[in-house]
Amino acid sequence: MKKILALVLGAAFALVAGFVAPATVSAKTELWQTLPRPAPMPQALKSGTAPIDGVQIYYAIYGHGAPLILLHGGLGNADYWGNQVREFAKHYQVIVMDSRGHGRSTRDAQPYGYHLMATDVVHLMDYLKIDRASIVGWSDGGIIGLDIAMTYPDRLDKLFAFGANVTTSGLREDIGQSTVFNKYIEEAGKDYARLSKTPKEYDAFVQQISEMWNMQPNYSAEQLASIKAPVVIADGQHDEGIKQSHDIEMAKEIPGARLLIFPGLSHFAMWQDPKTFNKAVLQFLAE
Repeated sequence: MKKILALVLGAAFALVAGFVAPATVSAKTELWQTLPRPAPMPQALKSGTAPIDGVQIYYAIYGHGAPLILLHGGLGNADYWGNQVREFAKHYQVIVMDSRGHGRSTRDAQPYGYHLMATDVVHLMDYLKIDRASIVGWSDGGIIGLDIAMTYPDRLDKLFAFGANVTTSGLREDIGQSTVFNKYIEEAGKDYARLSKTPKEYDAFVQQISEMWNMQPNYSAEQLASIKAPVVIADGQHDEGIKQSHDIEMAKEIPGARLLIFPGLSHFAMWQDPKTFNKAVLQFLAE
């Protein structure tokens, strides 16, 4: 199996050996300019809600093997892993969950925060009697994974963090001008109305999450240097929200971390080219 090639320190990109830039959708539209819908989720072996610190956290389990937790991004829900679960469940026991206030999960009066949501993940692991797991986190889910790596190191095996940031300065100033990102917010609203126990509160939900995004995360270089688990910092070449320079800096500050940039894809690479995304994740986990 070909290895992930990581260019260190001064490098601009790291690519997966043998991968090529994805084909264009049309003569004018590149894959990174599209927002495909994820595939429907397969039938879960088990699903339900867990009472976690005063809220109800939705979860679903697929497949058998070593535990692998998939953490979705902000405004999203567990079903956004529809392109990944079938493939990953061939090799692992895959657990998906809705973060508090997202999807089917409820919330309380506490302000949203990455450490709060990281603690929810660990307490769900306790509920499911999972001592350690690997994590694939997308966007906010990647940040939650990094928080777990720093604050609950004994619960984490490996972390694949895609489209994450560790300081608010890592966000692009023009993210609000992205047609694709704005379409994501719109589509996430439709899913929220369909899944949430408070279906008419999406605007307030977006406002509350935006307040978190404006202030968090703000992890220090010393905190990142404390991470001991194997980590891949991954992103799309055309991420609408994360500065590429920030990806590089994160990979430098986490001991042994590798940088992986998907050419021709964006913040939504797992939907735009799931075959490439899934291959990279499975290759990392199998090492």
